[in-house]
Amino acid sequence: MSDRGLRQRVGAALWRRPWLRGVLTLSPPLLWFLVIYLASLVVMLVTAFFTVNSLTGNVVYQWTWSNFSQILTQSVYGSIILRTLLMAIAVTITDILLALPFAFFLAKVVSRRWRQLLLGLLLMPLWASYLAKVYAWINILSNKGVLPGIESKLGIPPTHIAYTNIAMWIVFSYLWLPFMIVPIYGAFERVPDSLLEASSDLGAGSWITFRWVLLPMVLPGIVAGSIFTFSLTLGDFITPLLIGGSNSDFIGNAIYDSALNGGNLPFAAALAFVSIAIMAIYLLLARFAGAFEAL
Repeated sequence: MSDRGLRQRVGAALWRRPWLRGVLTLSPPLLWFLVIYLASLVVMLVTAFFTVNSLTGNVVYQWTWSNFSQILTQSVYGSIILRTLLMAIAVTITDILLALPFAFFLAKVVSRRWRQLLLGLLLMPLWASYLAKVYAWINILSNKGVLPGIESKLGIPPTHIAYTNIAMWIVFSYLWLPFMIVPIYGAFERVPDSLLEASSDLGAGSWITFRWVLLPMVLPGIVAGSIFTFSLTLGDFITPLLIGGSNSDFIGNAIYDSALNGGNLPFAAALAFVSIAIMAIYLLLARFAGAFEAL
């Protein structure tokens, strides 16, 4: 059989079997996902149940719960996990409160021409280096930075928020705000203007319209944005290292210190398992709340 005939027979077989076309199309990315992502994740989780020999530094391949026991019993790791969790929640709530009015203004108030300009300005910080933005905030918040200079000229007592958890909260909220605005803006854009007009015609005020008309429809966008802000804060270690103080370590910093500085890969894997577990619980709570039904 010639190559042309073989190609025709294969093409005819694929035409008659759409499911086969789908399998062949999805096989390469699925294979990459299974081998590169899931396999490495499984290896990491399995490593969390091993230990390191204190004398040789080699991994001891014996199943044990000692790493998780150490995380649960030592108060320092409990404080790190709690601090990380509270910061992720605070940043997520802050970005939701900031993103809702801006996204509504962007989707429903400004003209299309200004909307494109504002979207460009919104996305422009994402083009800059992450480290450049963090160092810019160091120059703003440091004791001899921009903020203390403005406070001095205005006669305001200095706030001294540099290298504190408050400074981290401000920087995190700034860094992840575009990731919250964009999905909420997309959700607002899908809300028909006729619904808002109908709510107004029926006598509903602004709060009633927002609570019972807009909020249920933009909730998927809020959840999508919160997944970004919560997970990005949960896994970050650069901002706590540069912006936070000496007692501002996050889970990411503990993982970094255990893996690279301490050479204890199993314990670092156990800490990473904690982050994955927290994120899985967050996604389950969002699903049980019905936030994914409209996605």
